[in-house]
Amino acid sequence: MADRAPLLEYEEGPAVAFPAGSGSGSEAVSGPRSIAGSAERWSPVASGPWAAEAAHRGPEHEEEEQVVAVFVVTFDTRAGNIVEWRLPQEVDLEGVEFKSMASGSHRINSDFVYFRKGNYFGMACFANMPVESELERGARMKSVGILSPSYTLLYRYMHFLENQVRHQLEIPGHYAQLEAFYEDKKGILPAGLSSKGTPTSIQPLHWLPSVNKYMYPEMKITHPAGCMSQFIKFFGEQIMVLWKFALLRKRILIFSPPPVGVVCYRVYCCCCLANVSLPGIGGVPESKPYFYISVADIETLETEMSYVACTTEKIFEEKKDLYDVYIDNQNVKTDHEHLQQLLKVNSADKDKYRKLNDQRQMLLYSQEVGGDCSTNEEDLFIMFFMEQNNRIFQMLLEVSACQDKTLTADHVRSMGLDPQGDRIFLMDLLEVYGIDVMLVIDNPCCP
Repeated sequence: MADRAPLLEYEEGPAVAFPAGSGSGSEAVSGPRSIAGSAERWSPVASGPWAAEAAHRGPEHEEEEQVVAVFVVTFDTRAGNIVEWRLPQEVDLEGVEFKSMASGSHRINSDFVYFRKGNYFGMACFANMPVESELERGARMKSVGILSPSYTLLYRYMHFLENQVRHQLEIPGHYAQLEAFYEDKKGILPAGLSSKGTPTSIQPLHWLPSVNKYMYPEMKITHPAGCMSQFIKFFGEQIMVLWKFALLRKRILIFSPPPVGVVCYRVYCCCCLANVSLPGIGGVPESKPYFYISVADIETLETEMSYVACTTEKIFEEKKDLYDVYIDNQNVKTDHEHLQQLLKVNSADKDKYRKLNDQRQMLLYSQEVGGDCSTNEEDLFIMFFMEQNNRIFQMLLEVSACQDKTLTADHVRSMGLDPQGDRIFLMDLLEVYGIDVMLVIDNPCCP
């Protein structure tokens, strides 16, 4: 089940098809045929294991659904990407026209994208439809999207947004269904997001779990089934390299040509590698998921100490001051000489990766033979890295509480690390998290 996750089916699925000469959007839209006029049509759409995970959380864990803006972006042959419609009218959507329609999207038929806009997260669905129009140069391209204080519930509206972008392509300028949706789901628009208001105090952001707060139950529904397992299969042993960079709160940028939806999930998965549930670990910048970024975000990125993001714009590779780690397909690299040793997969990394795969095989066997479905692959992978992180920090905290504060090679091995191969990683980890211990492992490269 996890190996055929929604994100890959979306990426590899057929192009959007539109019946020739259709005069009404309702016949061309898959899924619910009648949307306007019924608030129940926008109840969360979730199916399969993802819906089951949401159901297990219970009402006490439910986040409040808030949509603070709905918008339609179109590609104009003379003006480029523009916001053609929005609700509410006063909402500031500067830059959203580039975030919701990734650079290079004209080469594909459909896609989806997650992004950040100030203190809010957005999701948009894109579609490209051939048209017989010289003015539109033979193609009509639009994105329909929403903004919310949290990205964890955005997936619920993906099906609706997919239908609406097809509707907008077929019948441009008809916004009644989007208006009804906004009226049903709208949250209070803070002054900070209003183009007419004065910025107010920033509301708390719904980031990924921070290192000092245990939020595993909330994490579970923020991605489709199979997201983490496919992420790890894609990178193989290099997942251990990414794990170290994520734990060190480095600025990580993932490049990929469109479609970008599956790459947005890799951003999320990369952040998940750094979860720690121990109390007393804090004071470091959170690993912020920026999701998709464009050149319009450069000024914002210049101020960030830590982030994970993805882009389709190759020019970012040249802007080395904006990132610490650059990932192109499966090629992970850094131009910081100090970090280049961390690119090597050492013996301890290979051992951890082997244990991870062994646990996965045991899980699959128990599911197939014993019918045990209480744990899925997502639980396994997320908990594997969380437990590994807890193991490291637990040892570091215990050593820091000792009188001599000496961290030995035996301590390092007990944390599942290589005393020599992970020396630089450990030194950086101690500095980033401000843990006061003395590393006494000899460096064989020095006399």
